[in-house]
Amino acid sequence: MGVRVGARVRGQLPFFVYGTLRPGEINHDVFLRGRTRSEDPARLAGAVLYDGPGYPYAVEEPAGSGVRGELVTALPDAYAELLVDLDRLEEYVPGDPRSLYERVEREVARVADGTAVRAWVYVAAPTVAARLRAGGRLIESGDWRPSR
Repeated sequence: MGVRVGARVRGQLPFFVYGTLRPGEINHDVFLRGRTRSEDPARLAGAVLYDGPGYPYAVEEPAGSGVRGELVTALPDAYAELLVDLDRLEEYVPGDPRSLYERVEREVARVADGTAVRAWVYVAAPTVAARLRAGGRLIESGDWRPSR
């Protein structure tokens, strides 16, 4: 089953999570527990991480040091509902300039073997990214967990 994205249909991409959806964090249990096939440590290159109010934001920066997180593969039967739930959690509405995040397809690398995988990533929307670049708190390590 594909997911309609704009005018194209895409397969079921995994999700790259780097904040409250990571294993052991509050939203993991609420949204992901029992709905995933695998969760593997991964890294998103070309981005930096900022501390937001209660949760982090990945901001795309070509020379960025990278963001650490997990590559989460949903169970096929749970995928469509999970995609809707995560868009709602991240306050992402396609084309809405008030969205805090944008869901974009990016390449992430599994930490264990460096394998590159295409995944959905929620990155800071343009207005949020501009505000963070101007005065946000950069998480130099790219890992939200030790920064808290």
